[in-house]
Amino acid sequence: MKLYQQLADDFRTLIRQGTLQPGERIPSVRQTCRERGFSPATVIHAYELLEGEGFIETRPRSGYYVARQWQSRTPQPRVSRPSSRSTRLDVSELVFEVLESLRDRAVVPFGSAFPSPNLFPLSRLAGLLGSAARQLDPWSTVEDLPAGSAELRRHIARRYLRSGATVSPEEIIVTSGALEALNLALQTLTRPSDLIAIESPAFYGCLQAVEALGLKAIEIPTHPVHGVDLPALARALERHPVRACWFMSTFQNPLGALLPAEARAELLRLLERHDVPLIEDDVYAELYFGNRRPVALKAFDRKGLVLSCGSFSKSLAPGYRVGWVAAGRYAQAIGRRKLMSSLATSLPVQQGIARFLRAGGFDRHLGGLRRRLAANQATVLAALRAHLPPGYSVTRPQGGYFLWLEFPEHVDAIEVHRRALEAGLSVAPGPIFSARREYRHCLRLNYGHDWSAASERAIRSLGAIVRA
Repeated sequence: MKLYQQLADDFRTLIRQGTLQPGERIPSVRQTCRERGFSPATVIHAYELLEGEGFIETRPRSGYYVARQWQSRTPQPRVSRPSSRSTRLDVSELVFEVLESLRDRAVVPFGSAFPSPNLFPLSRLAGLLGSAARQLDPWSTVEDLPAGSAELRRHIARRYLRSGATVSPEEIIVTSGALEALNLALQTLTRPSDLIAIESPAFYGCLQAVEALGLKAIEIPTHPVHGVDLPALARALERHPVRACWFMSTFQNPLGALLPAEARAELLRLLERHDVPLIEDDVYAELYFGNRRPVALKAFDRKGLVLSCGSFSKSLAPGYRVGWVAAGRYAQAIGRRKLMSSLATSLPVQQGIARFLRAGGFDRHLGGLRRRLAANQATVLAALRAHLPPGYSVTRPQGGYFLWLEFPEHVDAIEVHRRALEAGLSVAPGPIFSARREYRHCLRLNYGHDWSAASERAIRSLGAIVRA
């Protein structure tokens, strides 16, 4: 066990034994450091782990408390156990079938990959976009190719600084959404038949990109609370010629897992030993529920191995398709590939977002967005407890907007998905998140839409379908 895991285990024991009661405040980070001799980072990691498992909760400007309902909370899903062999992927048809079903506005969108557009300041952005287009310097359409708006790249670099990373604007390439950034990174780093290490379960966009390029994937077990299994990754790097990794360390899709800071540092040390680059899908980094943003993987990157891919689609401007990659040592190669593929990302849209960031409205918006998502999560978890039959387990992420549910193995997630559509709701079945179409008894649910009477009816219907 790591030190933070030992400390978390001590607190679990105290809570289960009743020494620490529901609603009771636990010792502060400073007090625990003083009494136990641990570093602040170790204590914070332990508290983050306990919070993710539902034993404690954070109260703003007050501290950490034993969760009032920890005894009745549903257990966490199990750690994934994928095959250690590499495989060629064939998941796109199943993914397309599921995605096509999500386009109907009348369907309650628990299966969607996107938060509600009602959560974002779209009218304010539209005004700024209009003024940016009217005042566009014609020469900027040439000078800002292909890297993107210099002002926007400076704003992105400043936000990395808030999460502990020093990133030069010169290594940032603005892209048409994070998915283009991720694909550019994968194309730059690999050739057909190369081997890529991915999480299991994994974002289906990752699986489709690997499949489209004719690559092979090795799936790394991933914990539902604290992310990718580093000992398993170490074994894979020793045994296989892994060309690159594609991971999502912050509120991973679909699990919602958060890799602790100590593990992030260990991950970078491991990759440096093998000189293996990491494509980091970091689109949910701004959607944390606690008091501090998780430290960026780029903060531990001493050799330029991390290609950090982000986007404003999940935090500010869905549909605007503005993302980026902070590409480290690969910035020039990514820039050239961007120039050869799509040339540039819409400059007026970039400048409209830059104006919003310049005006200082982004952090105010994010504060409200995080509170609404956290409240939505609590509401959906309560509805699941009320309407689903016993025997399931569910994650409780510390950010993002996804829940991962695991049912008894006789429950067929594909059949649940099809019956749910007939009942007017969507879910995302587990097999679309697996290179081998595993997780047939798992679902991903989206809680990024405001709760309504239709939402309550949909969860009730989901419970009846699972029972059937």
